[in-house]
Amino acid sequence: MNLKKYYDAAPDDAFGGDANRRTAVIDSHVHFWKYDKKTYDWIDNSMKTLQQDYLPEHLSLVARRNNVDGVVAVQATQTETETHFLVELAKTHPIIKGVVGWIDLQADNIAERLQYFSQYPIIKGYRHVVQGEPLDFLARENFRRGVAALKAYNYTYDILIFHNQLPPAIDFVRAFPDMPLVIDHCAKPDIRHKNIEEWKTNMKEIAKFPNVSCKLSGLFTEAKWNEWSASDFYPYLDVVFEAFGPDRLMFGSDWPVMLLSGIYLKWKSLLEKYMENHSPEDREKVFGINAIQFYNL
Repeated sequence: MNLKKYYDAAPDDAFGGDANRRTAVIDSHVHFWKYDKKTYDWIDNSMKTLQQDYLPEHLSLVARRNNVDGVVAVQATQTETETHFLVELAKTHPIIKGVVGWIDLQADNIAERLQYFSQYPIIKGYRHVVQGEPLDFLARENFRRGVAALKAYNYTYDILIFHNQLPPAIDFVRAFPDMPLVIDHCAKPDIRHKNIEEWKTNMKEIAKFPNVSCKLSGLFTEAKWNEWSASDFYPYLDVVFEAFGPDRLMFGSDWPVMLLSGIYLKWKSLLEKYMENHSPEDREKVFGINAIQFYNL
């Protein structure tokens, strides 16, 4: 599939100056923040490089050098204030093509809050930091009621979990067969210790649900920081490419969190090298088309 028709129908600057001469490259997973210690308390002293502001102007040059035309900005703290912050950034930074915000999906007034935020078409979906929750969280009735409420607005839902949370995630996605769902960071496999078998079995199982996609993001920080080699990631990429196929995988960087373990160019180049024997069409899907379609960018 080629996006020529898409660009013919879109404004000339839809994805930046030269985008109409090639398929758009979309980074499906980046974060922006104005750092303060209290709000971003998950950034501990082992992550000192993240204890500063990371804003679109800091990413723009990196994106341009890596031929990235647009990004999806994903929540990094669990407040409606941050959702507003990302919406405001998108108004003045055209590189942001979509926002995955946060809203209290367990709230009794979820319908009212979703109605309120529906005024901002840049919001494409929502996410909750389930990786920090108990194992039974995805089964909770209030949470599932909130996720079900997303469907009326054609919102997506990003599943952020650790590899050990895959079994309840499988049960969770079974309950939402008609909703676009995406697993962030390949469910954070234990690359550091080369544990793969249980994760592999569960990823193959969750991939059986055709409405579930997977982001090729966040893997740098699941390996030993700055001490990895490309071959450490290949067995894990083999699993998700076999399980999901090129139609349900999307490139993401997890910038700036990825900087704890490597630079942007290294991750994008690693994926490009991994896919060098894939067809041009498959590469276009993974590096842009799938994100455009999934998030309705």
